[in-house]
Amino acid sequence: MRVFIASIATETNTFAAAPTGAGSFSVERANDPENWEPDNPWRAMLQSLAEESCHEITVGLLADAQPSGVVVREVYEELRDELLEDLRSAMPVDAIMLPLHGAMVADGYPDCEGDILEHIRQLVGPDVAIGVELDPHCHFTERMRSNADIVVAYKEYPHTDVIDRFKEVWQLTLDAAEGRISPVIEMADCRMVGFWHTNREPMQSFVGKMKSMEQQTGILSVSFGHGFPYGDVPEAGAKVWVVGDDNPGAAARLAKSLRDEVWAMRDDTRPEAIGLDEAMKRLTSVNDQGPTVVADVADNAGGGASSDSTFILEALREGGLTNMAIGPVWDLGAIAVCREAGLGARLMLRVGGKCGPLSGLPIDLSVTVRALEPDHRQSILGAGSISCGYSAWVSTDDGTDLVLISRRQQGYATNLFTDLGIELGSKHAIVIKSSHHFYADFAPLAADVLYVTTPGLLRSDFENIPYLHRDMNFWPRIDDPFRTD
Repeated sequence: MRVFIASIATETNTFAAAPTGAGSFSVERANDPENWEPDNPWRAMLQSLAEESCHEITVGLLADAQPSGVVVREVYEELRDELLEDLRSAMPVDAIMLPLHGAMVADGYPDCEGDILEHIRQLVGPDVAIGVELDPHCHFTERMRSNADIVVAYKEYPHTDVIDRFKEVWQLTLDAAEGRISPVIEMADCRMVGFWHTNREPMQSFVGKMKSMEQQTGILSVSFGHGFPYGDVPEAGAKVWVVGDDNPGAAARLAKSLRDEVWAMRDDTRPEAIGLDEAMKRLTSVNDQGPTVVADVADNAGGGASSDSTFILEALREGGLTNMAIGPVWDLGAIAVCREAGLGARLMLRVGGKCGPLSGLPIDLSVTVRALEPDHRQSILGAGSISCGYSAWVSTDDGTDLVLISRRQQGYATNLFTDLGIELGSKHAIVIKSSHHFYADFAPLAADVLYVTTPGLLRSDFENIPYLHRDMNFWPRIDDPFRTD
């Protein structure tokens, strides 16, 4: 079998002011693997396939960008056309594997993944098996469904099963190409906007149930796409879909049944988010039995935010709280000053608040430069590592440590701090700019975990997000969006 693998992936926050341009994309080309970033997740994944498979694998364009605003039209079209040209050069092929995201939006293209799949289908015809892996924070669309044979989303949030789902899509796509299965995809719309943490109940058991359903005869795969709340496109929202084996009726019934279960759990699965005042009360009253982890959910770069807001830092200082660790803070100017001053320098440093009203105001701190790292990296969900670019650790006299980064990223892992030399176990609190991906690595050392809302870009009052393009008949904006049925 001849198999083609390629990817263009980003998550678009359509409310973000900064566009996603050519400089935002990290582009890897398979014909030049020696120049790939160290510890690149693709390297291990593709090497594993090559070692385990007797199939001929051709890898095309691999491009991804940190979540941000709408992708520049010309940039998207150039990347798409390069992927298609790579596919033309690889043809004839029997199967195509596309690890995408599912929530990429470009100027003039509200459904980039559907557009990519439609172009590929037109190029290869109806008989080539196409398998797609999606992030659960995707917009599952009719164009995706009608142009792919297999579509599977990660089941976990945090996304700890990316490689497992990749291997699942790989096997199902090969099975379809070799005629062992006849996949059909059926979907049920949950009419909901939100986040679902799968590492706690009742979602943990729901994920287990999805996996058990895949053991039934005629059911190949079950996915719950949570949707991306900050993507204002017509087909946004949470959806359940089932890949059945030549049995659309069974797949449709199971999708609807699982959709109804998600709906029934709506109040129990909505993540708790507290305001700054409540967070400060809890931090003030807590005993030092281990650090409290504070998730700055509204300033998560993984959802398109700037990762430089100062609202929590300002509240901590006004409350007199000390012995904190805070990061990652994206601040090119502050890092340039630290580099110029040098290791060990003591100076006044203006931190954060650079990107507009949702970043708050800059804060002036008296700091010592404790570490400078030209290519600081952090682990990412058990799938390699990711670069934070040139980074600095600065500390205040009261023991508050800040990690400043030059390549905008959310916080994933404790080595964001510890690899620079920051000891976390004795901290009163750790403020991490992330919505939930931090949890797998930080929870074991946390005495408590608080999800805190601020005036940042990623708001938690989903019912008040100012959508213009999506259907407004959704929960929690509407108590019962199914009433009209």
